[in-house]
Order: sequence, then C-alpha cells, then structure tokens
Amino acid sequence: MILLADSGSTKTDWCVVDNGQAVLTIKTKGTNPFFQTEEEIAQEINSALVPELPSTDIEDVFFYGAGCTPEKLPILEAALRKHLHITGRCEVATDMLAAARSLCGHRPGIACILGTGSNSCAYDGEKIIKNVSPLGFILGDEGSGAVLGKTLVGDVLKNQLPQDIVKAFHDEYQLTNADIIDRVYRQKLPNRFLAGFVPFLAKHIDNAAVRQLVVDGFRRFLVRNVKQYDHWNQLLIGFNGSIAYYFRQPLEEALKAEGMTLGKIIQAPMEGLIAYHTNQE
Repeated sequence: MILLADSGSTKTDWCVVDNGQAVLTIKTKGTNPFFQTEEEIAQEINSALVPELPSTDIEDVFFYGAGCTPEKLPILEAALRKHLHITGRCEVATDMLAAARSLCGHRPGIACILGTGSNSCAYDGEKIIKNVSPLGFILGDEGSGAVLGKTLVGDVLKNQLPQDIVKAFHDEYQLTNADIIDRVYRQKLPNRFLAGFVPFLAKHIDNAAVRQLVVDGFRRFLVRNVKQYDHWNQLLIGFNGSIAYYFRQPLEEALKAEGMTLGKIIQAPMEGLIAYHTNQE
C-alpha cells in the first residue's frame, strides 16, 4: 500500500493506492512548510488523515507540495513519520515535480503549471533538470491567473480595450480606481485579488481583444520560460492547472504561434501520479 499526496497551501488531496489501484481518496487542509511548523503539520496529519486511513502501516509515501524546497523537506518527512509507520520510501518533492511526473510520466518533456501563478521545468523522465525561476506576479509569472488579471485591470483602467468591455468590467465589479490600487498595493494577497478577474476573461473570451490579451499572455510565458529549455521545439510541452485547463484553445493558439508541440493538459496531477508510481503510464 502506498500513499500519494498533492498539496497546496489551502488543501491536500491524498490517495491510497493498493495493488496498483486507487482505493481511497482523502482531503485535508493544505500544507506549506514555509508557513507551518513540523508540529502543526503533524497535528493535521494525526487529526484529519490518520482516522480516515485503513491502516497507518504504509509501504511508500510520496508527498508533493507547495513550499517543499530542499531545505524544507526534513520538516515534512519528520511530520509524516511521526504518525505513519512507513516501511519503505518517504519522498517529499515540489508541486512542479508532481506536474512533471503526471504530465510526462517516465519520458523526457517540458512541464508547465498555469494557475494563480506559473512555473515550468525541463524533465528527464524522473527528475527536474532545469527550472526557470517564475519570480512571482510582479517580476514574472507570465500566463498565470494573477498576471492575466493584472493585464486586464491595467488595460481597462488605461482604456486599452474596447469600450463595451471596459463598461462590462465596471458594471460587473463596481470598483473605483482607488479601490483597485488599495487592493493591489496595500492589502494582503494581491495576486489572488488579480487572479479573481479571470472569470471575466473567460466570459468574454469570444471578444477579439480579450482573446488576444490571453493569447499574448501565454506567448510571453512560452518565450520567457519554455524557450530557455534545450530541445523545446522537439519535446512535448504539457500543462497542469486551472488556467491551462479552462483556456485550452487560446493556449493551443499560442503554442502554434511559437512553433511548439502540445502534450497533455490536466487540471490536477493525481491521476497521472497514480499511473507514474504504479508504472501504468
């Protein structure tokens, strides 16, 4: 029996796999060792995960999560081992590796995440061999929900979009310029605030100017990130995340314009991780 985990800062999806089959899924709160101590993580595992498991005897655990950088790995491993009897491997890795293994399996490729933020990597079939730093939504995160939202807001406030789109934006959100500036420059989590405008883009994606805004955002992501990887024009390029999943057609248009070949697009990596760890992909 093995245990897989796909964790973000808000929720963690767990899957118990027995004899190559997913037999149980469990949801708990998110885990991020940048913001939580070992004791806090262990307490959540003990209170929310352990009671749902058929047994705490686990052969292998593979935990993929936000904030799981090399220096933080010991915190997660210690928390997992505190309440689980792990007889084999206990591997903790980044959400980027989860995306790569889910999208590419055991084959080399380029894996990308397009969600609230964005990220990418070159992958050799087992591990990440190169990663262009995403840099966050101010310096980077091209193609992400936060940056697409930032571009939309800036274009609305500077009248760079058709007037019917500008009017529709103001009618829907009822935000003054001062409201927006306050939320972006003075309040917490401005990236989430900006990503909150993505549904407006989806609603108006048939408008030529809105569609071009999204396609251009994806092309910037591909040029500034993916084109830095060797053999980008020969490898399949896969995408994980809600932005890629719901904006598939503009993403395909951007890939074609940049001479790239699309691999898989998935909303979440768990199904691919099960296949990877049971050698079914």
